[in-house]
Amino acid sequence: MSDRLKPVLDESFYGNCAGLYDLVATAPGVRSWRSHTAASLSLSRGETVVEMGCGTGANFPYLRERVGSEGCVVGVDLVSAMLEQAERRIERAGWENVHVVQGDATRPPVADADAVVSTFVVGMLDDPAEAVRTWIQCVEPGGRVTLLNAARSPRPLALPLNIALRLFVRFTAPGHQFRLSSPVRVLEQRWDDACDALFEGTVDHHTERLGLGLVPLASGRVP
Repeated sequence: MSDRLKPVLDESFYGNCAGLYDLVATAPGVRSWRSHTAASLSLSRGETVVEMGCGTGANFPYLRERVGSEGCVVGVDLVSAMLEQAERRIERAGWENVHVVQGDATRPPVADADAVVSTFVVGMLDDPAEAVRTWIQCVEPGGRVTLLNAARSPRPLALPLNIALRLFVRFTAPGHQFRLSSPVRVLEQRWDDACDALFEGTVDHHTERLGLGLVPLASGRVP
């Protein structure tokens, strides 16, 4: 993998916190964001959706609901501990059409999907724009690509939330705890780069902010 595409990922760091990550990823408010994200893909029953950077599979229930038992959900992630959590979620639910694949989301080991989704991932990539271009190429014409991430809210009353986000990102982003540079600014720049690539390669764009403005969503349809 080239340095340009290399994910900003410490597998041991994310592996050690997989259980805690799953608790946060499935919190009540976060669940509503995931459901909304799945709806933005405009999936139909019987279609195939791929999630890039699926983590513990927190999005799987909402994606599987959209494609039904006739469709297919595929999750790609690099961290084995995350995938173990995802596999346990699949087993508990008894889903036979939900699968996980260990691999690099910037060079996904899958193709020919009806839609691609990625939540809270592009901010961890050195070159999110190139990754998004790759994801677009995986989607059949007419399918959608949806991205979700975290960023500071533009709402004036959200200042306390923005401060909390800055602290959360600094202490949960590997390697950023003791740097003078702001990791949340890096996160936001990567989001902007990812959106630029998404909008360049798709049509019928849709953007909105969830979670009091802290969670931007961007979606586009592959022409």
